[in-house]
Amino acid sequence: MASKSNSTFSVLGSDIAVKGDIKASADLHIDGSVEGDIACASLVQGETSTIAGAITAEHARLAGSVDGSITARELVILKTAKIKGDVFYDALTIEQGAQVEGRFAHRDARAAAAKPQTGSAKPELTVAG
Repeated sequence: MASKSNSTFSVLGSDIAVKGDIKASADLHIDGSVEGDIACASLVQGETSTIAGAITAEHARLAGSVDGSITARELVILKTAKIKGDVFYDALTIEQGAQVEGRFAHRDARAAAAKPQTGSAKPELTVAG
């Protein structure tokens, strides 16, 4: 695994349309459209971008359209985002005006459902105005 100082940044421009899954060890910026699952370290989605598939990332900043589940350690949903799908997170920020159709759950919710919860920390939720 590359350190942050050695990491690269990949960009899919607004004129790019991808059909198929994307797996990147680098940070990824998507302005185009993707029809497939995305797994990367960090994802930045532009306002005009559309993603139809599941997203898995450590950090994600979403501003476009997503039709699929999202799993991220740190997730920021900007006011221009339109999301249809369940969202799993550790830390979550949602700007006022963002549209989300789906359920929100802390990433530990799956493990907690399997066993009784014992005084763990509450998930962090920030709503930006």
